[in-house]
Amino acid sequence: MKTLDAYNFSGKRALIRVDFNVPLNNKFEITDDTRMKATLPTINKILKDGGSCVLMSHLGRPKGGPEDKYSLKHLVGPLSIMLGVAVKFADDCIGESAQAQADALKPGEVLLLENLRFYKEEEKGDVGFAEKLSKLGDVWVNDAFGTAHRAHASTAVIAQFFTDKVCGYVMQAELDNAQRVLENADRPFTAIMGGAKISDKILIIEKLLDKVDNLIIGGGMAYTFAKAKGGNIGKSLLEADKQALALELLEKAKTKGVQVYLPVDNVIADDFANEANRQVVPTGEIPDSWEGLDIGPETVKQFSEVVAQSRTILWNGPMGVFEFPNFAIGTNAIADAVVKATEENDAFSLIGGGDSASAVNNAGYGDRVSYVSTGGGALLEYMEGKTLPGVAALD
Repeated sequence: MKTLDAYNFSGKRALIRVDFNVPLNNKFEITDDTRMKATLPTINKILKDGGSCVLMSHLGRPKGGPEDKYSLKHLVGPLSIMLGVAVKFADDCIGESAQAQADALKPGEVLLLENLRFYKEEEKGDVGFAEKLSKLGDVWVNDAFGTAHRAHASTAVIAQFFTDKVCGYVMQAELDNAQRVLENADRPFTAIMGGAKISDKILIIEKLLDKVDNLIIGGGMAYTFAKAKGGNIGKSLLEADKQALALELLEKAKTKGVQVYLPVDNVIADDFANEANRQVVPTGEIPDSWEGLDIGPETVKQFSEVVAQSRTILWNGPMGVFEFPNFAIGTNAIADAVVKATEENDAFSLIGGGDSASAVNNAGYGDRVSYVSTGGGALLEYMEGKTLPGVAALD
């Protein structure tokens, strides 16, 4: 795999697949620019070499054609400020106008293309569409780890049209950090798994059982474990058909000598709302009309103690409904524990994208852990041992 540092972009026009799929509010303002900031070193290296950049990305999930709310034009101003360069914008990602603007680029200039997913051919991995995109650059740089698990036109199929294919800094860092956790972890190694469903995390949990010393399970999926063990979970999230699997995973962990930590108490609510009435009850003792929305104080204490003794920490998925401030206490407390272990005990901490990345960044902890992944689904699939099309395309 050719890395960015091993390539001189002088006089070259780099076509870069970036992941600018950032959240926007109803005024089209970026509410989390982590993914954009992550790509700046790649763009700056190319510009410093004396190259120019054509940036391509998707944004959101447009349904069959252009939609103003998903236009990448909303990112031009913020990106220009970040780069200190007046970013040009092409109102299409293929066609005569986009081609003319790309051809006219001078060294040090940047062009942002319109949303790739305004064409259904992008997600279909259409070869003809990929070829049209390829004409916009001399060298292809893939820096979009967050979409590397998709065999889309811009993330993988396009590679066949380039002699020079280069791995960007974000992609390289994601792969290096994932490998460090999977193959070179200092012990004790603790994985913290949260989120709504066991079904989303089965493969990664099974893979981790061969790697970790401790497995902490929180979030919505913990209620399926509680129910499977005979507890009452009220209206809490439940994957009824995964109860046997939950018990099976606990048994597998036991045979492999992995210590599993499940919540011992929960913060419950009488409605799915931030202002709902709430109380703390032991796990498995949730009244029928209530639901669990966060881990309780005793669980926070136990989980934090395990984290404090860890030398490697992988965290994917929140401990509760962290979007509601009243039920974000558990998630924030675990973030605090991970930061302390990183800063005070020199632990290596990898935050696994998606909601956990948002939770850590929202708490202001993004630069106080070892690495925050920009690719939730891609990181999970990589750690599950799957081949990612966007990575394979760089080989």
